[in-house]
Amino acid sequence: MSTNGNEQTNTLESRLRDPKTVREAFNEVVSQYSEPLYWQIRRLVQSHDDADDLLQNTFLKAWSSLENFRGDAKLSTWLYKIAINESLSFLERERKHRHLSIDDEEVSVAEPLAPETIPDGEELSRMLHAAIATLPEKQRIVFGMKYFDDMKYEDMSEILGTSVGALKASYHLAVKKIEQYFKERN
Repeated sequence: MSTNGNEQTNTLESRLRDPKTVREAFNEVVSQYSEPLYWQIRRLVQSHDDADDLLQNTFLKAWSSLENFRGDAKLSTWLYKIAINESLSFLERERKHRHLSIDDEEVSVAEPLAPETIPDGEELSRMLHAAIATLPEKQRIVFGMKYFDDMKYEDMSEILGTSVGALKASYHLAVKKIEQYFKERN
């Protein structure tokens, strides 16, 4: 980085726009966002192999459309939007393959995470992941972004193209369903 006092020219976003620094900057993007994007995808598709594939697709799509990133949104917002769109497209293909309706909220393509894939392995964590897997797709997305990523509703709104009020309602419903799941098992 230069020390000329012009910090803006050294931001990750500006280095992504500079042909001389774009590869190095994109490597930083991959390093910085791989884990949070992986877990966002994984909460939607549940399979490690599918999540890995979708993460790779996310970065390929980001790389190929880097010239379209104007910086109107935060880099993280743009990447989450790509990852979620990739995940939703995958789930739609799975639904068509299994002949399920996208409007059927009771049908979930996801299976609960296997106990050995949960980082801490505690029973409470397993139950939470199992409860999340029962949520309709949109509620799983919103719950994951808010609960696990502590994302602001405004950022979620930009990523999902949904109003803040609708997102708050989805999160509230997801929490209620998860609470009900726990009550039924205690």
